[in-house]
Amino acid sequence: MIALALSILSSTLIFVVFKLYDTYRVQTLYAIVVNYMVACITGFFLYEGTVDIGQLFNASWFWGPILMGMLFITIFNLMAKTAQVAGVSVASVATKMSLVIPVIVGIWLFDERLTFIQIIGIVLALVAVYLASLKQKHLVINRQTLLLPFLVFLGSGIIDTSIKYFEELHLTDAEVPLFSSMVFGCAALTGILFIGIRTKSTPLKVNFKNILGGIALGVPNYFSIYFLIRALRTDMLSSAAIFTLNNVAIVMLSTLVGIVLFKERLSLKNWSGVALAVVSIVLVALF
Repeated sequence: MIALALSILSSTLIFVVFKLYDTYRVQTLYAIVVNYMVACITGFFLYEGTVDIGQLFNASWFWGPILMGMLFITIFNLMAKTAQVAGVSVASVATKMSLVIPVIVGIWLFDERLTFIQIIGIVLALVAVYLASLKQKHLVINRQTLLLPFLVFLGSGIIDTSIKYFEELHLTDAEVPLFSSMVFGCAALTGILFIGIRTKSTPLKVNFKNILGGIALGVPNYFSIYFLIRALRTDMLSSAAIFTLNNVAIVMLSTLVGIVLFKERLSLKNWSGVALAVVSIVLVALF
């Protein structure tokens, strides 16, 4: 449970850093790439063994970080596009609702069992995520823009499911830091390639705000994945319960941090979502 709590805290810190980007006018894309580099370096520092390139190529999980790294950058850009076209609430709901995918896969592929009360808790968690993430009076998705949030939903769910898959079937405890590091390293390389393509039309200028913003984001970003994998490796809860608790607790804590630090105002629906989040956490964790 400590690992899960630290993962939730790290993910909430990511939210805080993103909010500060607006305040200090940090260019998100460039900071994101720097963040992935920092997260990659952090993982290599935590890895206690010797990094052997030949052994990495032969590792059963080697191809995983490559695909996941590409997904990280792709989903980030899709989230940004969704927020611009359909609204921030739509992007937020699509991202967090994706917890359904690893929950279903955990039950189907890994034969996990949930009690009836836990199932009720998961359903309430989905409602809580929707209500707490809703920053507009009405969530309206036009048919023309339906594809974007669906891709965000699908991609976010695939990332979480992939983490569970490699943790369950391919990773040892000692390899967790290295695996996490490589995921972020591959994301950084993909981001650099993407920026390189963009700079053909728009020259790249070094901005120290972007670099500092990336450093501030990179460390909690790394630990959000690292501690999530650690939590999945414990036998206290099923992966379905862990993904539910992780997502709904992040939404709840981020919402409360927004109120305290950034003076955000919540609607009645938002407060209802926070209340339901508490109930769902109790049902999933204690029953």
